[in-house]
Amino acid sequence: MYNSINISSIFVLDQDEALDFYVGKLGLEVSNDMDLGFMRWLTVRVPGQPGRDVLLELPGPPGMDEKSGAQVRELVTKGATGFSLGLTTDDCRKTYETLKARGVDIAEEPTEHPYGIDFGLRDPFGNHLRVVQLAVQPDGKVARGPKAKAGKA
Repeated sequence: MYNSINISSIFVLDQDEALDFYVGKLGLEVSNDMDLGFMRWLTVRVPGQPGRDVLLELPGPPGMDEKSGAQVRELVTKGATGFSLGLTTDDCRKTYETLKARGVDIAEEPTEHPYGIDFGLRDPFGNHLRVVQLAVQPDGKVARGPKAKAGKA
């Protein structure tokens, strides 16, 4: 019935700061940056990977009323929104060292698991992200392990 996931979103508190973090520090690329009048449509993606964008969305109108937006901003700031984004890499430890050198807030150092090696980080707003190097199984298939680990990031 479906072919793929086209877009997902992460609530951020400042889109310019989000752009600096997601593009400048994480190394993603801008796929859209449009002023729609009623909102800024700012999306990023893994370089060279069209078709899977992440909307860096401000909580509040037009998607929700201002009171709900304030509640979401509070939850984001507390880090209480749970897992937000998972990225894959071919070399988890190298990616970890690169991001650490760029001043990214590392929440958990690289750890080996049956599905691969991963580590947790947070964006400047409190969102939980994970980076994983998926393991190759004995049958040659790449592990699809957990996308997020409950209670960790």
